[in-house]
Amino acid sequence: MDRRSFQTGLASAVAAGTLSASFSSQAATTPAPDGARTTNPIGLSTYSLWRFKNEEFKDVVKCIDFAADCGFDGVEILLYQISQTEMLSNSALQAIKRRSLVHGLPLYGMSTHQGFVSPDPEVRRLNIELTIGQIELCYKLGIPTMRVNTGRWGTSKNFDELMANRGIEPPIQGYTEEDGFPWVIDALERCLPAAEKCGVVLGLENHWGLGLTPEGVLRIVDAVQSPYLQVTLDTGNFLEDPYQKLQKLLPKTVLVQAKTYYGGGEWYTLDLDYAKIGQMIRDAKYRGWISLEFEGKEPQKTAIPKSLELLRKSFTL
Repeated sequence: MDRRSFQTGLASAVAAGTLSASFSSQAATTPAPDGARTTNPIGLSTYSLWRFKNEEFKDVVKCIDFAADCGFDGVEILLYQISQTEMLSNSALQAIKRRSLVHGLPLYGMSTHQGFVSPDPEVRRLNIELTIGQIELCYKLGIPTMRVNTGRWGTSKNFDELMANRGIEPPIQGYTEEDGFPWVIDALERCLPAAEKCGVVLGLENHWGLGLTPEGVLRIVDAVQSPYLQVTLDTGNFLEDPYQKLQKLLPKTVLVQAKTYYGGGEWYTLDLDYAKIGQMIRDAKYRGWISLEFEGKEPQKTAIPKSLELLRKSFTL
């Protein structure tokens, strides 16, 4: 689907009444009587389009165009997507930034991968250097927050096996999870001077590995005690009793990644109550970005606009 085809399809959907006017980014800036913004800004993660396999949206610039056509307020970049398309030259990076400017869409976040859960100091050192380079990349693009992970033990055969085990993975022989926390804490502390210098807030995600539970995430963030290490809150990564777990992380959250599963999920499907999550967000007085991570099997052309409508309705301040 090229850009013209998408626009034609989008126009037809509007004419047919299948797309709500609430998709417009104007909804995010509608003033309250006192002039305050009345919704959280809603952005699109490029992961929603590429998903590590969709050749049509491998190009981040195409993802930015798609986000603009749908009426999102900004874009979160999946770093792995850039590295896989050889777009790490400075000129290519600045072209991405220019495209976002032309559309009036800020680049508000970047999702990165690293792994500090290893007894080998050299492995941890290399991942620290990797993460510092990612921070500097955010600085070049003007991105203020970056998703980081603890990493995993690597004892699962593959990601499918990890998901089949509900994200639980045994430590390598001879070690326990208690061994892993000091490694992660020390590694992130070594990344913080670069984060502070570049003005990039690291958001530790409730992901897999030592970030599988809210207690694990907070143990690391509280130990580091820095405004440059906070939390990226993913609504779809707590597979059981999500609301109480999400609640625990909200006070330190700097970015919310909101998952939707139209058409059924790749590994699992969660029936998330976004009206409830929206109320939790309001109670916590969180006014930052909501970043859509669409993870369903329905075609993006229909599922992503539906997801945007859902998030617009749910995250009214």
